[in-house]
Amino acid sequence: MDHVIDFFVENSPAVTTAVLWGPPSLLWAGLCLWFAGWLRRRYQLKTGYTRKVFHFLIFFTVAGIHMAAGSRFVCLFGVATSLVVFYAVARGRGHILYEAIAREKDEPHRTHYILVPYFTTLVGGLAGNILFGPAAVAGYLVAGCGDAIGEPVGTRFGKHTYPVPALRGVRAVRSYEGSAAVFVASTLAVLTAVTLLPGLELHLWALAAIPLVGLACAVAEAVSPHGWDNATMQLVPALLVYLIW
Repeated sequence: MDHVIDFFVENSPAVTTAVLWGPPSLLWAGLCLWFAGWLRRRYQLKTGYTRKVFHFLIFFTVAGIHMAAGSRFVCLFGVATSLVVFYAVARGRGHILYEAIAREKDEPHRTHYILVPYFTTLVGGLAGNILFGPAAVAGYLVAGCGDAIGEPVGTRFGKHTYPVPALRGVRAVRSYEGSAAVFVASTLAVLTAVTLLPGLELHLWALAAIPLVGLACAVAEAVSPHGWDNATMQLVPALLVYLIW
């Protein structure tokens, strides 16, 4: 418990930092969500695509911030993104920001399946940082790339589906085609993470383990309840990178 408290104390931004970097963080998070909503309105894209555009932009922003400025600035950006998501939920049905991330197939629980992935993302990101330190970057990249690619591929090419647990009575399925895409993208994301993270020794046996980590990520995504994979897809790669490297 002390370790958790220490993390929040150490990563609380100073007032000057919040004043200087808070507004740009809020603007960028808002632009990311607006861009996803614009794509939906302009090109009539399904939310399975636009939701992941936002997902991709946010996770890759977080990975870049973590590597360039550290977890304190990640926490600040997380607060800004939270405000944008809560604003979208408050505006509700019909608003460009809400419709960018509220899946049609989650009706009548569209808001529920905005908030659950948000909180699981938050939990996964915080736990990854607290438990695994710099290895959390692997979680950001896998969640941002591996998880983000599965739904659009499944939406476009998914022919062979399988059911997944859902906690609010909606029918949730994933596809083997989408899961295969998660495996490929997660493997590349882990490779990117271990290449970029400083101080890692890239022995041959460790590099050979990368596809296995990608496979573990794909399995974690496949068995996660609907809306909960944002946590597992951060924690599984962060844990494995932390243990292997």
